Amino acid sequence: MPTLPPDQPAQPPHRARQMAESFGTDAHRYDEARPSYPGDLVARVVAGSPGPDVLDVGCGTGIAARQFQAAGCTVLGVEPDARMAGLARARGLRAEVATFEDWEPAGRTFDTVIAAQSWHWVDPAVGAVKAARVLRPHGRLAVFGHVFEPPEEVAEPFAAACRRLVPDSPFSSRPARQPIEVYRAGYTKIADTIRGTGQFDEPEQWRFDWTRSYTRDQWLALLPTTGGLTRLRPDQLAGILSAVGRAVDALGGRFTMQYTTLATTAARSGTA
Repeated sequence: MPTLPPDQPAQPPHRARQMAESFGTDAHRYDEARPSYPGDLVARVVAGSPGPDVLDVGCGTGIAARQFQAAGCTVLGVEPDARMAGLARARGLRAEVATFEDWEPAGRTFDTVIAAQSWHWVDPAVGAVKAARVLRPHGRLAVFGHVFEPPEEVAEPFAAACRRLVPDSPFSSRPARQPIEVYRAGYTKIADTIRGTGQFDEPEQWRFDWTRSYTRDQWLALLPTTGGLTRLRPDQLAGILSAVGRAVDALGGRFTMQYTTLATTAARSGTA
């Protein structure tokens, strides 16, 4: 899948600003097609936080934020793409347009800082330190995201189409599927960065496994919202979607996606 596990590619994701800010190309599609997050994850973050005030880093269109609002939280989003932030506001989220690195908290503090499928776009030298600065004592930082790895029957045709149509893409040189250990290693690095600030209790690693069934149309709606495809030419995108569509058709027009959602989380130390 054309997503970025939080490992260390040739160019760190936080420097790939054009890709990072390309998701608003079709913000409505993104909001409708992207999956939400496991309810157990949201409940566990809320239960482990000292209060209801949440800062959502890289909030996008507010998919995770709305889940935290439904759990009784008050959420402020920070989002670098004005198109995404605009849709988040239209859906009832307070959102400010800025990168997390440049965002000015203006003295505001929070009980929880979350980053849903977005922390890899934040400079690791800045992210955890700034999160600690805006968290109240015992407040929680929770970084989480999905492992997007469809079954081999879908992943292989996708990878072959990428190699043929977009040979210069960094995703074209990757295997069709990446093992979960690649993603887990990325979240271990996040834990190391959090630990290195000296301002958090020992980080925890969480894992949530779940499934979702996709029809052909649903999967083809999701694909263009992912990082490897948001900036393709229309003919390149059409070719990839056609190849993947044929693959899903061969499975009877639908398939079951085995999702894993990983999280690294830590509580702010109890000092003021």
